[in-house]
Amino acid sequence: MKFIKAFSLICILAPACLGQVGPAVNGDRLNASLRELAEFGKTAEGGTNRVAYSAEDVAARQYVMGLMREAKLDLSIDAAGNIIGRRAGSDPSLKPIMIGSHIDSVPMGGRYDGQVGSMGAIEVARTLAERNIVLRHPLIVVIFQNEEGGTMGSSAMVRGLTPKTLDSVSNSTKTVREGIRFIGGDPDKLSKPLLAKGDLAGYLELHIEQGGRLDQQKINIGVVEGIVGLRWFEITINGFANHAGTTPMGQRQDSLLAAAKYIEAVNRAARSIQGAQVATVGKIQAFPGATNVVPGKVVTSLDVRDLDPAKIEEVLKKIRESVKLIEEETGTNFEFKETASSNPALADEAFKAAIDASAKALGLTTLAMPSGAGHDAQEIADICPVGMIFVPSRSGISHSPNEFTEPSDITNGANVLLHSLIRLDRQLTK
Repeated sequence: MKFIKAFSLICILAPACLGQVGPAVNGDRLNASLRELAEFGKTAEGGTNRVAYSAEDVAARQYVMGLMREAKLDLSIDAAGNIIGRRAGSDPSLKPIMIGSHIDSVPMGGRYDGQVGSMGAIEVARTLAERNIVLRHPLIVVIFQNEEGGTMGSSAMVRGLTPKTLDSVSNSTKTVREGIRFIGGDPDKLSKPLLAKGDLAGYLELHIEQGGRLDQQKINIGVVEGIVGLRWFEITINGFANHAGTTPMGQRQDSLLAAAKYIEAVNRAARSIQGAQVATVGKIQAFPGATNVVPGKVVTSLDVRDLDPAKIEEVLKKIRESVKLIEEETGTNFEFKETASSNPALADEAFKAAIDASAKALGLTTLAMPSGAGHDAQEIADICPVGMIFVPSRSGISHSPNEFTEPSDITNGANVLLHSLIRLDRQLTK
């Protein structure tokens, strides 16, 4: 009898046992919670307008906290305004494993970005409670505040927030400082990080892909290799403004012509190297901006991203080499001003393996892939191992009312999150 009971417990916790796949989330309930969450800030186009620190954000947070209580989580709001749900583990010497995401949206955004991971994490906690499965590690379910306005909640958790950041306006009419107070945090306690390296055993985040690879290739689960680093620049191209009718073509210093050549060079540089690196020119403005004036100045941009910092530098080197030739051809001068940079955040090998094995044990197909978008996991990677699970987004659309993920894919992702959590709980020693 003791053997039978012990064997039954193993079957519950194991990813696969004599054809069984272990515990499963309630997919109908999970997708219902996503529909209900979407009512807070619902737009006529069917999307979500729920920016951080808005009245809609506060109402949605109250709804989510109600779900977390139903999942038997002990609730608190940290100094940054992040919602924290805790569940004790069986071994008090072990550090917590954290799962979660965010529920704020970009202005006029979609119903799935961040929300799938948040509701998925709560559903995992609820499944564990209903099945009376107690992990060895304590469990933390986190709903980060203001991811879309600059990963404010996760940044505060691992680095703290500077007075300059707190006094900036982010995706609403409130400053970050005012917004954190509005949602129940205490910005006066954010000069230092809320967590230190070693405080967590690890972090898992479920998310829609925000790209089209999984959808195009009909793959169930993306195993994220890491979140790309980026380098942003503002580029000013200085030429000479002159009359469009009286200045001969061979005597012009046309900054807009130089910009056109530069844009093509950026595209060529990114395509000339094997890999998944990307380079983008996303904005351009010509001065003085008149029909009958040869443009004397152009202000434009550059965004280069990859998992490998060396690849980013290689693309930048090729762009700068092309720019020298463009300057000679057009008689213009380019000025590069770096405006932002972030280092790649690589997913932990053990976490990637757990996600991949869990998905395959559930009969799901997988694809190893980078994340070209930033996430809270990128911040948390500074203090603990991280892993991310992607599910398909139809046509790769995100940050749009047309954003859509099939309910079955959402359920698959939550089940992979659940089984990855159980695997890592058994494997991690800290």
